[in-house]
Amino acid sequence: MTTARITWDAASARRMERQFLARPAGGGTSAAEVVAEVVGAMAGAHAQVPSAAEVSVGVRASGMTRADVRAALWEERSLVKTYGPRGTVPLLPARELPLWSAALSAVPAGPSPFPPEVRLTDEQADQVVAAIGDALDGRFLTVDELTEEVVARTGPWAGDRVMPAFQDLWPRWRQVLHRAGWAGTLCFGPNRGRRATYTRPPYAGGRTDAGRRTDAAEVFRHFVGRYLHAYGPATPQHFARWLGAPPGWAADLFRELAAGGAVEAVDFEGTPAWVAAGDTEFPEGPARGVRLLPYFDAYVVAAQPRERLFPGKAYQRALAGGQAGNHPVLLVDGVVAGVWHQRRRGRRTTVTVEPLDRLTARQEKELAGQVERVGEVLEATAELVVGEVTVGPHA
Repeated sequence: MTTARITWDAASARRMERQFLARPAGGGTSAAEVVAEVVGAMAGAHAQVPSAAEVSVGVRASGMTRADVRAALWEERSLVKTYGPRGTVPLLPARELPLWSAALSAVPAGPSPFPPEVRLTDEQADQVVAAIGDALDGRFLTVDELTEEVVARTGPWAGDRVMPAFQDLWPRWRQVLHRAGWAGTLCFGPNRGRRATYTRPPYAGGRTDAGRRTDAAEVFRHFVGRYLHAYGPATPQHFARWLGAPPGWAADLFRELAAGGAVEAVDFEGTPAWVAAGDTEFPEGPARGVRLLPYFDAYVVAAQPRERLFPGKAYQRALAGGQAGNHPVLLVDGVVAGVWHQRRRGRRTTVTVEPLDRLTARQEKELAGQVERVGEVLEATAELVVGEVTVGPHA
């Protein structure tokens, strides 16, 4: 069998199509369903900065605004905000949460960063995760309220303030807060004033133990397939970086999937890589168009190889120590070609865009349309300023 040869241009064009960056989603279904479809195609929308998640989704969905994203999250519950790969906080489709929980719970954990006297034992960690799920069932609790509930269900050891964090000491149990998210027993609720709340996530068809829904091989066949559909071709190292998993484990996983016929080898710009089995159709032409992507947009973080996505001057200007996502980026024909920043004042927002090379007249017109679209998503009137972005990363 001849190995398919995939170019960067072809991969970039297909990724943009599948990410709804070539053509936005919309029409035929409810707003909440469209928003969930878009977030699923992205393999999660980074939501530690809520407005960034709203822009990520909004620029991919025709006519949608931040109000539609919020309604899908807090009213329709087609989205869930929870803990995801690499300790991030993404939005995920609620219907896909069992798969995410099963996969994230099965990824090998690295060594604890805490000294032995601070750590939880495996048995204690399991007790805490179970206690969190029980405490949050049908309730919305702040972290302080959750601390009281966890200690009451486990023991005083869970509340010992021994965990260093932000020049303070947190209760011991909070070491596994993210694991409760991975296990499907915790997700974020609406803020209570300025304080975050947590609740137990909704499941279609009732409560389930998402972490034990099926065997690990079946879980990762689906999970890797979803990742490769969005971001393939990719190597095991690319997958490990995106997931925050050990590279050796990822390499073994891809070998097992290949042996089972779940993934297929391709030549990606001279490098061995993988796509989901049978998924070897790619566009003939390169990606076209101008797009504005916010902080930690999924496309910017996950698309590899990074030196292709951030060519030339973009690698120095738009990355922070090699880390993607710290700057909102200008995407031109599928690659990063500048940075941008928006400053809101009431119902108006000024969007400053710093292109790294001169734009054509067509690209300038598209940029103006993208700035207008960002304003629509944020429910503001947007003004475009072309010039130097003077703020630093993640400003």
